[in-house]
Amino acid sequence: MLPLFSLVRTSKLKSKAPLLMLLHGYGSNEADLFSFADELPAELCVISLRAPYKLQPYGYTWYAINFDSNKNKWNDTEQAKASMRIILECIDNACVAYNTDCNNINLLGFSQGCILSMALALNHPKKFKNIMGLSGYISKDFLNKSLEKEAYKHLNFYCSHGRSDQVIPVEWARETPRFLKALSIYYQYSEFPVGHTVSAQNFFELREWLKARLQNL
Repeated sequence: MLPLFSLVRTSKLKSKAPLLMLLHGYGSNEADLFSFADELPAELCVISLRAPYKLQPYGYTWYAINFDSNKNKWNDTEQAKASMRIILECIDNACVAYNTDCNNINLLGFSQGCILSMALALNHPKKFKNIMGLSGYISKDFLNKSLEKEAYKHLNFYCSHGRSDQVIPVEWARETPRFLKALSIYYQYSEFPVGHTVSAQNFFELREWLKARLQNL
């Protein structure tokens, strides 16, 4: 049904359910974040996508990262943009295949999936409602050249990061609130005493944040 392999937990609602797309991190797969599904509100139709590019010996990625040295990383921008296009296609197909509400589309991404989730929302703000970005940052290389401030008033962002993250420095994540505030986007930003992972405390806070935004269904 969808251009990418996916795992699906259907909604308890018979029609027009809010859609939550899950985007995993570099080297992982669709099963990773899908472990959250049973703990998320039953109103949601939850779909976890597998990234399109295979890594060796295992895992998948949304775009290549070349590690030239301990300090320098290079992201394949063209692959990232191609992945964003196919994610949008998956969303459009899911709205038809699972009878979800095309006006209530939400994203949850971890690490590389977080980076793409935030870029998708900033590039296509009218398409999304709630964005949950875990252990990532805003990559300006993935954004449109001009961002229309007026287009973001309806968006809500939940962002979190580990203070001891050894993969993506917390300093990068701390730029996110400043960026969102400049666009007058509602957001919550939290840090936790962990590395590049999602702690139980982090997940519980995220879940309550999301429940609060679904309470009017």
